Amino acid sequence: MNNRQRILAVLNYEAYDRLPVVHFGFLDETLERWEAEGHINRADMPHIGDESPDEQKLTRMLGFDCNYHNVFTPSVRIEPHFESKVLEELPGGYRKVLNADGGIVLDSDDNSAIPAAIDHILKGRKEWDEIFLPRLKYFPERVTRARVNCAGTYKRFDQGGREYLSDPNRQTHILLHCGSLYGVLRDYMGMEKTCYLLADDEVLYEEMIETNANLCYQCTEAALNTGVPFDIGHFWEDICYKAGPLVTPKVFHNLVGPQYRRITDLLHNHGINLVSLDCDGKIDALIPTWIENGVNVMFPIEVGTWGASLKPWRQKYGKQIRGVGGMAKRIFGFDYAAVDAEVERLKELVDMGGYLPCPDHRISPDAKWENVQYYCDKMRKTFGG
Repeated sequence: MNNRQRILAVLNYEAYDRLPVVHFGFLDETLERWEAEGHINRADMPHIGDESPDEQKLTRMLGFDCNYHNVFTPSVRIEPHFESKVLEELPGGYRKVLNADGGIVLDSDDNSAIPAAIDHILKGRKEWDEIFLPRLKYFPERVTRARVNCAGTYKRFDQGGREYLSDPNRQTHILLHCGSLYGVLRDYMGMEKTCYLLADDEVLYEEMIETNANLCYQCTEAALNTGVPFDIGHFWEDICYKAGPLVTPKVFHNLVGPQYRRITDLLHNHGINLVSLDCDGKIDALIPTWIENGVNVMFPIEVGTWGASLKPWRQKYGKQIRGVGGMAKRIFGFDYAAVDAEVERLKELVDMGGYLPCPDHRISPDAKWENVQYYCDKMRKTFGG
C-alpha cells in the first residue's frame, strides 16, 4: 500500500498494512534551531512548505511518511487581496500593518506569533457593499490559477497541475480545500465586530455568511467538475479558543450548518465521503453541527491544556466521527521515555479505528531532532512497518 491508500483506509475503518506516520509541518524557528545544530542545511532546502519537494526531503530524513495537510487550495478569499503595507511605525520596533484581508495588525521583526488584530477596514454595510462584495465574486481563475506540487516543482492547475493530480497511480492523498464558512469573516471584520453585527445588523450578518458560502460552493464545484479524484474535502475555521466557541453554537447551527450541508452534499455526489475540518480550540459545542452536516474528520485534536481526545467524541457520536491529530508534540522536547509513554497512550485510540495520530500543529522549536526521529521509529515498531 502507498501513503494515500493507508490514510484513506485508516479513516474509512478498513484494513491497512501499517499505520502511516504523519505530521503537520514545521515552524520556521524549529528549522532555524535544527540548522544551528547541524541537522539540516537550509541552502539545500530553502522552500519547506506543506508537501513541497524540500519538505518531502526533510520528512524522509526524520522518518515520517508524509504531511497530512497536503491540500489543493482554490482562492476562496477576497480577490484582489489588499496590498500589505506598513501604515505606521511605532515605538519599540512595532508597526501597524495592513494585511491581505483588510485587517490592521500590530507586528514587529521579532514576532513569531500571529500578529494581533487592532482594526479592520470592514466595519459595516458601506464597506461591505463598496469594497468587499465586489471582491467575493467567483471567476474560473480562482481554481485554474491554484498551484500544485508536481513531484518536484510547482505548476498552476491549468499548466500541468491537473494532469499530476489526476494520475491514477498518485502516491499521496489530496485534500480539496472547500473554504471557511465563518472563520474568514472574523479575519475580514474582527471577532468582536462580527459578534456585535448579529445584533446591530442581522440582515448584513446573514448576507455575509451566505455570500461567502456561495463563493466556497462555486469554487468547490468548479474543482470537482474538473474530474480530478480528490480524496478528502477540507474546511478551515479556527473559531474556538481554550474555553469554547467564539460564536454562539445555536447561531452557528442555524445559519452556518446548512451551508456546510450544501458543500458536503456536493462532495458526496462526487464520491468523497471524508470531510476534514481544521478548527483550533475547544470545539466540543460545535461538533454536533459539523457531524449533522456531513463533516466527519476533526483535525487537529488539541491535547493542549484541556486534554482533547477522540475517545469521548467517539463514545458520543460513534464511528461517524474520525480524527487526525491528538499527539502531544511537547514530548519532542523531553526524552525517549516521554516518547515511549506518548506512543503507548495512543494505542487505545488507534485501536478504536478511524484515527490517525499526528502532532497537533507545526512541530515547535523545543523539538529535539533525535526525539522526532525516535518517535517515527517507535511508531513503526508499534503499529507495523
